[in-house]
This record gives sequence, C-alpha cells and structure tokens, in this order.
Amino acid sequence: MTIITLLTDFGTKDPYVAEMKAIIVSVCPKAQIIDISHQIEKFNTRMGAFTLASAAPYFPPKTIHVAVVDPGVGTKRRPIIVETQRGFYVGPDNGILMLAAQKERVKQVCQICNPQLMLSKVSKTFHGRDIFASAAAYLANGKALSEFGPEIHDYVTPEFAKPKMKGKELFGEIVHIDDFGNVVSNVSVEDLGKIGAKEGCLLDVGFKEKSFRLRFCSTYGDASVGQSLALVGSHEFLEFSVNQGNAAKKFKVKVGDTIRLSRC
Repeated sequence: MTIITLLTDFGTKDPYVAEMKAIIVSVCPKAQIIDISHQIEKFNTRMGAFTLASAAPYFPPKTIHVAVVDPGVGTKRRPIIVETQRGFYVGPDNGILMLAAQKERVKQVCQICNPQLMLSKVSKTFHGRDIFASAAAYLANGKALSEFGPEIHDYVTPEFAKPKMKGKELFGEIVHIDDFGNVVSNVSVEDLGKIGAKEGCLLDVGFKEKSFRLRFCSTYGDASVGQSLALVGSHEFLEFSVNQGNAAKKFKVKVGDTIRLSRC
C-alpha cells in the first residue's frame, strides 16, 4: 500500500481536496490517502512547513507528502519533487517542503515539467489538482524522478528552514505558537549541539532587544509553576515555555521573529 499525505490551506468547505483525491485514485487506485491538515492559515507557508515537518517523521519510509500552500500559483515559481532519505515531498518551490525535507536529508530535487505526468489541461490557479496530485500518483505508481523533469539545485530554502551560526551564537526563527502559548523554534537537537547545549544547562535566549536566561529542561514540570524554561518538544524542535503559563505573551513574540541562542 502506497501512502500519500495531503496538507493544504484549502479548508473543507469547497471541493478542492476531493478533486485532488479523485486525481490520485484515478491514476493510482492502490494509494492510501491520509490528510495531515487542510486548515493551514491561508497563504501561510511557514505554518504549513512546520505542520508538515511535525507530522512527516511518523509516517513509514517511502511515504509521498503533497503540500500545497501556494500564494504564487500560476507564476514562474516551479513545481518540484524532493527525494529525501526517507520519502518524497511534492509541492511548490516556495520553501514549504524544506523544513521537513532537510530533517530527513535531501538526496535530490527535480522540477515537474513533463506534461504526460500532469492533467491534459493544467489550470493556472489549481496546480494542487492538475500537477501535484497527478505527480504524486504517478510517483506512487513507480515513475522515476528523472521522468518528471530535470534535477535542480537552486531550489528555495527559506530562512525558517535552517538556523545559522554566527560566531558562538545560533540564530533561528519562531515557526509556531501553539494554543498553550508555547513558542516553537526551527532549532533542532542537532543544531543545539553546535552550541554545546545539554539538558540542565542555562541558555542565553534573545528575543528582539531583550535577553533571558532559561534552564534547558526535559519537561515542563522541571520548572516551578509560572517559571520560564526551554525544552525540546514532541516534534523535536526547541521551544520556550512557561509552566502553566503563556510564553508568547510573556516574551511578547510572534511567528517569524528571530531568536538568538548561546550557552551561558
């Protein structure tokens, strides 16, 4: 059974998701389609990227992930397929795929441009159905990446997909704030190793012009009620929290803000 996941900002009111599924099962009847989410905030590629990167590791190897949050549909932005060491990602070349793909290590990226692997008539406003769903289905049927189009190397890697070291400091971004007010960054466990961060140590965390010293804990209960802390959350990204409180309000931050990290 081939698994194809879908993530979009289409919602469930309109027939768009059903149309994508119809194309997939028409081309690949054996496909098992799983919805990750269709409630991504409209045009919010950062939210889509975080949601995809959070869910993807729990699917079996060789899963094909289709992600469509595509404010540039119909423009010169390219449709792509990313092959990683675990699976495949299909969607627009606008960065939505890369947070997830880079966690799994990218093997190659190709541009989708073979008209034989698309719908015969491609809409300028619905590449999710006419290009991405079709490509995913043909990929599930065993088509090689080379049949979709040429390999490319200048694909879009947005700032939120990769933290950067500057001297002894690590710079990342806030990619998500959950309903509890936990502030989730794009900093992975591997990234934390670059600054020698280990559980129990103190981290110097900079939000905007202010700096905070936060204990790097293993769980929320390691801090007293109302105390701030840092920890690696369930999706393997560093997050900043307040035990039984709202970190986003306390630190006065929002999605997209830069964070600065070093070990005290």
